[in-house]
Amino acid sequence: GMDGTPPPASPAGLSAYVAVSQLLGLTLLVTTGAWLGRYRGGVAWHSSLQFNVHPLCMVLGMVFLQGDALLVYRVFRHEAKRSTKVLHALLHGLALVIALVGECQGLGGQPGLAPAFGGNRLLSTGIIAVFESHRAKGIPDMYSLHSWCGMATFVLYLLQWLLGCGFFLFPGASFSLRSRYKPQHIFFGISLFILSITACLLGITEMLLFKISDSYSHFVPEGILANMLGVLLVAFGLVVGYVLTRDDWKRPPLAEELALSMDFKTLTEGESPGGGS
Repeated sequence: GMDGTPPPASPAGLSAYVAVSQLLGLTLLVTTGAWLGRYRGGVAWHSSLQFNVHPLCMVLGMVFLQGDALLVYRVFRHEAKRSTKVLHALLHGLALVIALVGECQGLGGQPGLAPAFGGNRLLSTGIIAVFESHRAKGIPDMYSLHSWCGMATFVLYLLQWLLGCGFFLFPGASFSLRSRYKPQHIFFGISLFILSITACLLGITEMLLFKISDSYSHFVPEGILANMLGVLLVAFGLVVGYVLTRDDWKRPPLAEELALSMDFKTLTEGESPGGGS
């Protein structure tokens, strides 16, 4: 604390669960990379491999980083609320940008590519990667359940982020307005995380049925690896969800925050700081 006493330790078990979540998150990324690298030709920004940017960006941004952004208030328990809030917003912002902006190396010197591709660094997005690759191959857009769930999740996630910044980061929202919006923000935060994982599971299934529909039922290695990726996604979601829903693991308000919120209440609602309501 501010008076020189060490901050109280994190609750027993919390650190272990957070460590497991990070281990699962990294395993997710490695498994996604292994699937795309071993069976789908890798990740690159040209006609045939352009699409592979998409699963990688989505697992990194909409699952791993989004999950970590949700854990910020459990992990940083004794830091100033303001800096914890900024980190929460930044991680969600980064997740949005990666879902929208996976940065890929332009493919200089590849035979058969237009000179315009030579050596340029190209900005693409996890979502744009799909539209671009569909356009190149003449595949229609936005007809599958995966694309509906995925796009809805992304649009709502962006909206949630903008609302969160508006209510909690920028000055102007009153204390009573913030406290009215906060339960919605928390509910939709967890819901969108669940929806993101759901969209990933639908996407994996869709990709397997497109690419290996003939051999999938024979337990081929690619099918098993992609199924394992699905299981890991669910496991990551369950561990993060457990940490978030344990009441006794919620971030305790610091003494100065309690004092501040009482002052706010006095100013905005005319209650006595002693809380005689």
